[in-house]
Amino acid sequence: MFYDHLILVPAIAFVISVIIKGIMSIIKKGKLDLSIALWSGWMPSAHTAVAVSLTTAIAIKNTIWSDLFAISMAFTIIIIYDAINVRFEAGLHASALNKYIGEAKFREKLWHLPSEAFAWAILWMLVAIVLYYI
Repeated sequence: MFYDHLILVPAIAFVISVIIKGIMSIIKKGKLDLSIALWSGWMPSAHTAVAVSLTTAIAIKNTIWSDLFAISMAFTIIIIYDAINVRFEAGLHASALNKYIGEAKFREKLWHLPSEAFAWAILWMLVAIVLYYI
C-alpha cells in the first residue's frame, strides 16, 4: 500500500520524527513542548527523515539505477549537507548576534553533528524498508 502511494513513506517518517522530538522535549523539560517538536535543529531531523526515507523508498521501488533515484539522492545529500554545515554557520552567526545585543534572542543550536545525521539516516532507511514489507 505504501509503495502504491509513495508520498506516505516520507509523511510517516516526518510524523515519527516529530513524535520522537516531542518525547525528547518531555524528557528534557518535563512537559510536551510543540515548538521543540516542530523546530529546525535538535534530533531527529524532520527534513532529513523526509529526504532519506523518500530516497530509500524510490531506490526500493525504482532501483538505484533510475533517474528518479539519482535526483532524489542529490537532493538528500544537499539537505544533509545543509543540516550539518550551513546551519552550523547560521548558529555561529546567531551566537555572535546574541552576544552583540546582550540577550539570547536567536537560537544558536541549529545544526546536527555528522554522527547524528548518519545514525538517524539509518533509522529513516529502516522505516522505508519496513513500510515496503507492510
